[in-house]
Amino acid sequence: CYIVIEIKAGKFKPEHLGQLGFYLTVVDRKVKHPQDGPTLGLLLCKSKNKLVAEYALADKAQPMGVAEFKLLEDLPADLQAGLRSIEQI
Repeated sequence: CYIVIEIKAGKFKPEHLGQLGFYLTVVDRKVKHPQDGPTLGLLLCKSKNKLVAEYALADKAQPMGVAEFKLLEDLPADLQAGLRSIEQI
């Protein structure tokens, strides 16, 4: 299946799901093949009100989810070892 991920730098708003639904429909019609599973949508927001997100998702026919993300000041040491530095790039 295909997974569409949209990242919003701010707070979750119900209208964001309309935009994500648009992207899912485009992938379903232009990219997805009949043998593929359903296209999944994930909306990542800096913050969300859980109740608002539940109401916004309640009547959606397309498989979507809303989650929060947290920015870290420093990359964890185990991840830093696998990435090149800015100077190396």
